[in-house]
Amino acid sequence: MPTWKEVTAANPAHSHNFARKWKTLRAQGKDIDGEARLIDAMSERHSRVLDAGCGSGRLGGELAKRGHTVLGVDVDPILIEHAVNDYPEARWEVGDLSEEEIPEDNFDIAVAAGNVMTFIATEGREAALRNVFNALRPGGRFVVGYGEGRGWGFEDFLDLARSVGYRVDFIFASWDMKVFKENSTFMVAVLTRPGADLLG
Repeated sequence: MPTWKEVTAANPAHSHNFARKWKTLRAQGKDIDGEARLIDAMSERHSRVLDAGCGSGRLGGELAKRGHTVLGVDVDPILIEHAVNDYPEARWEVGDLSEEEIPEDNFDIAVAAGNVMTFIATEGREAALRNVFNALRPGGRFVVGYGEGRGWGFEDFLDLARSVGYRVDFIFASWDMKVFKENSTFMVAVLTRPGADLLG
């Protein structure tokens, strides 16, 4: 599975095309906010949210519109430019989850949607999980979703998350919380940094 940097190096237009795709889908009235609805439902009002690998900002932007304080971080400066222009309600920064610490901490919840974690090089996966872990407050949660066949088996991901210190609380087969089964081809994992209860 190529990293995002490799994808964009091979096709410099990829980032603009990616951002344009989501804008087109929204303009067509397509529902592209399923991830945001789940994160919003899991969160206290006015939560601090980290959109890890935020892309062009569609998820974090929607959460900001719902009243949360959002920081989005992505390795791609072109996508961050789109996010800044399209969703000024949130804060957006260029950063590599696997190479840099998150510029803020004490987040109530973090989310990595859109297969983000599978675009991280194998050698950077543990660091990325640890950097998000360290950015969460005790009891904070990290919700990760991606599909199979992308070079990171579900059990391998969960094992690495546990080794970093996360507690695996729930595993779903979709962002609308379908039951995860042995033959599921998509996983949404709800991980928690142990400590104070999220609602406490």
